[in-house]
Amino acid sequence: MPSDTSILIVDDHEDTLYALESALAPLGYRLARATSGDEALKQVLRGQVGLLLLDVRMPGVSGLEVVRYMRRVEQTQHIPVILLTGFGADHELTTAAFGLGVADLVLKPVDPWALRTKVRYLYDAHRRHLALEREVRRLRALTGEHTETAAHPRPGLPHPDARVPTQRPTGAHAGELEKDRT
Repeated sequence: MPSDTSILIVDDHEDTLYALESALAPLGYRLARATSGDEALKQVLRGQVGLLLLDVRMPGVSGLEVVRYMRRVEQTQHIPVILLTGFGADHELTTAAFGLGVADLVLKPVDPWALRTKVRYLYDAHRRHLALEREVRRLRALTGEHTETAAHPRPGLPHPDARVPTQRPTGAHAGELEKDRT
């Protein structure tokens, strides 16, 4: 994950945005904000978001609609999302949210310590996941290069298959097998 990725905080109330930014500031991560679902989607699609804190109920595009869209787009489907709601526990919301693969559903008002713990874990885990994906791509590229060079070995180096003995029968029965084939 590039170092310029941020945690995007999305809420339609300025006071909530300020409170969430204040709670997360001690982590030292880059924070960004959006005040609508549309604005959040634009920032997410730019590829600079490593974690999303998203209010569920906003005018226009809701938090659940943002998550539904993100899960359909390959570049955004693995970004962790924490949904925030001020309307209390709701079985339908919980079922829908976790069905879309959100990491957590947090009730407002938010406990700053608990939020920092969740954010640190999810953001760092996502960064490690992306680093592993980059390493796998790098190793596959190296393996692909190695396979290509094995097909066309450099002069003076034995072909990699030269170490493998041919599968010919030996001993007293070898002659008999040769006679059977002719």
